[in-house]
Amino acid sequence: MDKSAQAITGTQAVNRANALLVHILEAERSPILTELAIAHGLAKSTTSRLLGALERSGLVQRDREGAFQPGSVLTKFARTRGGEADLAARFRPVLQRISNSTGETANLAIAGHGAVDLIDQVDGHYLLGAKNWVGTNVPLHCSALGKVLLAFGAATMPKGRLARRTSATITSKIQLEDELTRVKSKGFASIYDELEEGLVAIAVPVREIDGTVIGAISLSGPSTRITRERIDKLGALLIAEIEAEKPIRKKEGAA
Repeated sequence: MDKSAQAITGTQAVNRANALLVHILEAERSPILTELAIAHGLAKSTTSRLLGALERSGLVQRDREGAFQPGSVLTKFARTRGGEADLAARFRPVLQRISNSTGETANLAIAGHGAVDLIDQVDGHYLLGAKNWVGTNVPLHCSALGKVLLAFGAATMPKGRLARRTSATITSKIQLEDELTRVKSKGFASIYDELEEGLVAIAVPVREIDGTVIGAISLSGPSTRITRERIDKLGALLIAEIEAEKPIRKKEGAA
């Protein structure tokens, strides 16, 4: 194949990928692979390959049913322009109330590209357990914030093997799916020694006014203070705090 033919092929691939991305962004409901292939007159294999490239770049992601929706790169961009700072400012009082009432560290996070993106923190009253998590790359599968984002569709299941951080980390995707089902049922997620030995965390979803989960709030501390017996009570406290806030109204043009 000569260089001119290769250039045309490359341009066609870019145009087709762009068309698929626009379709996903403008769709009233998240389309599946077959729908996209038919709508654009493409073979399923070609459609899958183009969507795979978009997915690896964080431009699209699949929900738990396999339908395609805007990816973390685009949703984070929309929030930043909208913006992410507004989200942090909006929930700073909630973090402060949680920290004041429990004495523990409170965090606000959104889904990053294959990880949890922590955007704000209010430190607890204690020296033990104090750590600034903002900017830390936290895995989805073994953090309370990540489990919430996965369970409620704000993030997608990590590709490949789930890394073992401690002996308590869930590394089976089947077991993780079962855990996410329990998270949806209870309304909150928790970890106990799964991310770090001795670390306990509990998290709840942050929603837009239409119910879409766009982030999560957590409290965390050492297992010497947050015992297993306290987890359900603290989960209920977080749910009450977040329900006391008015849902976020989606901004015009936000993804």
